[in-house]
Amino acid sequence: MNEVLLVVTTLPDRASGERIAEALVTAGAAACVNILGECASLYAWQGKIEHASEVPLLIKTTRGVYPQLESLLRELHPYELPEIIALPVNTGLPAYLNWVARETKDK
Repeated sequence: MNEVLLVVTTLPDRASGERIAEALVTAGAAACVNILGECASLYAWQGKIEHASEVPLLIKTTRGVYPQLESLLRELHPYELPEIIALPVNTGLPAYLNWVARETKDK
């Protein structure tokens, strides 16, 4: 089984989250994307403390297609420096992990 990854990113609004989620799943770079509710973010950027409302995405993919996913995210993401964090999924329901692997293979 190809290693499953959970990729996290944030977008400035729900519309951009939905647009990117659809592009990732359509391209086969992700099996599933959860678009979470708006959250408050506080971060340091270019020497200042910033406050923003953002929409987090939880993206399920595999290590094999991660390069394609990252490339698409960088191309479509509106931020100059997007948050893209990939976490390995060490344990999960085998049938679900197999589904993620099938949906992200050879699309």
